[in-house]
Amino acid sequence: MKLRPLRDQVLVRRFESETTSAGGIVLPGKGEKTNRGEIVAVGPGLPLENGEVRPMAVSVGDKILFGGYHSDSNTVKIDGVEHILMSESDILAVVEGE
Repeated sequence: MKLRPLRDQVLVRRFESETTSAGGIVLPGKGEKTNRGEIVAVGPGLPLENGEVRPMAVSVGDKILFGGYHSDSNTVKIDGVEHILMSESDILAVVEGE
């Protein structure tokens, strides 16, 4: 399945939760949800009252931190992987240098 977000919506693949032990071993999460992900699709931008479209500040491939609660109605599984459809305004930051 392929989704094309509309307006200022983005499709985000949520990263798996992981922790690091005191010895530096990465341990997979135990069903915990993280607020980090990677953008896999973006809409064209936010339509303004004057008819213009404000371009998106993020793009496909950006790694992001997002906030807020995302209900199951905004969650979709694509090829068995959980994705979240959210507004660009739900994005708190783009992670750089990782």
